Amino acid sequence: MTRRPDDGGGGAVDPGLLSYEGFDPATEGLREALCTLGNGYVATRGAAPESPADGVHYPGTYLAGCYDRLTSVVSGQAVENEDLVNVPNWLPFTFRTPGQLWLTLDGGEVLEHRQELDTHRGVLTRRTRFRDPAGRVLAVTQRRLVSMHDPHVAALETTFLAENWSGSIEVRSSLDGRVINAGVERYGALDGRHLVPVAEGYDQAEDVSWLQVRTATSQIRIAQAATLVVTDPAAPVTSRAERATGRASVRMWPDLVQGVPVTIEKRVAIYTSRDPAISESLAAAREHAAHLPPFADLLADHVLAWERLWHASGVAVTGTPRRALDLNTFHLLQTLSEHTAHLDVGMPARGLHGEAYRGHVFWDELFVFPFLLLRFPHVARSLLMYRWRRLPRARQAAADAGYRGAMYPWQSGSDGRDETQRTHLNPASGRWLEDRSHLQRHVGIAVAHDVWQYYQATGDVAFLHGYGAEMLVEIARFWCSLATYDAATDRYDIRGVVGPDEYHDAYPDTGRPGIDNNAYTNVMVTRVLRYALDALALLPGPERDALARRLRLGDDETDLFERVSRRMRVVFHGDGVISQFEGYDQLAELDWAAYRARYGAIRRLDRILEAEGDSVNRYQASKQADVLMLVFLLGERGVVDALEALGYRFDQAALDRTVDHYLARTSHGSTLSAVVHAWVLARRDPTASWRFFREALNSDIADVQGGTTAEGVHLGAMAGAVDLVQRCYPGLDLAGDVLRLDPRLPDTIAELRFRLRYRNHWGIEVRCSDDQVRIGLPRSPQPPIAVAVDGERRVLAPGERWEADRAGRDRAR
Repeated sequence: MTRRPDDGGGGAVDPGLLSYEGFDPATEGLREALCTLGNGYVATRGAAPESPADGVHYPGTYLAGCYDRLTSVVSGQAVENEDLVNVPNWLPFTFRTPGQLWLTLDGGEVLEHRQELDTHRGVLTRRTRFRDPAGRVLAVTQRRLVSMHDPHVAALETTFLAENWSGSIEVRSSLDGRVINAGVERYGALDGRHLVPVAEGYDQAEDVSWLQVRTATSQIRIAQAATLVVTDPAAPVTSRAERATGRASVRMWPDLVQGVPVTIEKRVAIYTSRDPAISESLAAAREHAAHLPPFADLLADHVLAWERLWHASGVAVTGTPRRALDLNTFHLLQTLSEHTAHLDVGMPARGLHGEAYRGHVFWDELFVFPFLLLRFPHVARSLLMYRWRRLPRARQAAADAGYRGAMYPWQSGSDGRDETQRTHLNPASGRWLEDRSHLQRHVGIAVAHDVWQYYQATGDVAFLHGYGAEMLVEIARFWCSLATYDAATDRYDIRGVVGPDEYHDAYPDTGRPGIDNNAYTNVMVTRVLRYALDALALLPGPERDALARRLRLGDDETDLFERVSRRMRVVFHGDGVISQFEGYDQLAELDWAAYRARYGAIRRLDRILEAEGDSVNRYQASKQADVLMLVFLLGERGVVDALEALGYRFDQAALDRTVDHYLARTSHGSTLSAVVHAWVLARRDPTASWRFFREALNSDIADVQGGTTAEGVHLGAMAGAVDLVQRCYPGLDLAGDVLRLDPRLPDTIAELRFRLRYRNHWGIEVRCSDDQVRIGLPRSPQPPIAVAVDGERRVLAPGERWEADRAGRDRAR
């Protein structure tokens, strides 16, 4: 039986605990993904240490930014893929009673099994009671951590208790470099042998076993070293080191006395050749492992690090699913921690939790940035620097395609080349199909939007000068290069792209890939052009002139930015409804009721229709929010203003009709869709918004896509659910150098409290309820900031607090 995060926010249950009872092979993969432990540098799935990868268990470990490229032959064609590498498994820890086989969850008699993840402390605890064929009962309790204090350290503490017998047990602890990438079944035809053994051994003087491998193509050397210590043994313990190619092990035979616990600690150090401030990865791992302190000390430092993170990140909510909210926040912090800020890595869409999407970086950071900006802006900056360092590759990609500026790829990995596959398997039909998702050029819009949001939150003009303005200019250049001018209508068109919807990648019965004048793309391009112009205007004159000379940016080109931003085409149909793209209104209507009745779940409508010999390109059916993404990013007023700036008459009533049109025609095949729809409906239909919020919040916990979470969590949806509570429902907005709050709390939220960073003010306290908003600035030498509540604006200095009575009475202190 499994217990998942509950629906209540109160009661005696600790909201930081995620508990599972019993062992269920069918859901083990989901449990392992949700119980992943990490620190932004390395993460390990929550598999039982005694379990190998066997179709039920998958004990993957992943290092941020550690990619490798292999070529496979699929259906007679060479296919090249770059993967986030499943690095050596540091977990293996097996045990058996005298004369018996190794005890496992699958093969032994399990009397009791419980697994508990403490998200507030970052500790995974497991308790299992085994009975062997001779009737001996062995209780095993394990605690595991991946240190948030020291990113190179992981540890496993195992306590054995012989309940009805005395005697010795055999324990085998290993570092296993023979693992492959095999965590996603549909990638089974692809070569996953990324690791090549280099060396393995045992340092007897230090009692350290060690292992080093290298990645096959990228030549990254990965080293692990471990100590195995019996704490306070009653008698000397016999042990023996073993080695085989790609594996280093230690066996030991501790004596157990009935009723007396015996504890063994496995302390591990992990390094790669990419790490700074080391001479060599194996030497660093061996030295570090030899000097690791006891588990209790590692745990104490680890817990303190998590306390600091939660102090900055926690959202206290009355009347909402706290455990699910904390679980999502926990996995965000494990993937993008303060350690990430020191790495050259992007945000893998599926976290460091599995191998889906091959660990690639997409546009999902768009949904994660708000969380980071308000808590850890230096981590957000590091993700922007990942994009900055790959700007030359994006420039080259644009040039190769015949465009100017920078064209960022839909899928990115190690060096910024386009990693998007050109074919994909439809599991519903078994057919390999052409993949046109690389035409989602809007990923560059996400990068530009993130740059501008970073500036809005931090006021970091130095970043704009050194990096951001150049990125914005080059992205703006690309879009102006891609746009074509129609003199007859005095409008600019963008043709041959794929929008966020993803379903529509061509017009029906045509051989030309892509669709034309995607509304989201076109409107957001106008915003990107404004971001570029505004960024240039913010730079001091000499720096602006120097940048213009370096980029060969003349007045004619900035004039073009201005002109395109005012004359971009947006297509409408019916009674003023924004068309998702040109020609959308000519597509057929789908019989949604019939398909739901026939298939039940129709999230992946594209696969269903292709298996029927049909195509989703023929229908007004979207996988996820597309036009409505504009409301998500710009707000309702922002969408109206953007269209008015383009010369289109568009009002609130037309926006209402647009929202209703697409609500009825979306299959929600992406976990991101529920996030956007919850946001769009927050003020127009709070009940529906809450329903979508709950779906987004539980998308991984409930595995709403039917098995995909086992391959890695959906980090964008996790962050988006947190952001709904952090920004959407309290009406938090940072535009225009003012911190604005305009709360519209759902009936299910009585009050929410959180801290945020804004313009170098750390720990701004916000408290919102239906009748009052309280905002307080901590004491600091920073200048005052402008804040607004329900439209009323004030200036607060450090140490001041404003209590805004929403019934009309204010108390300032």
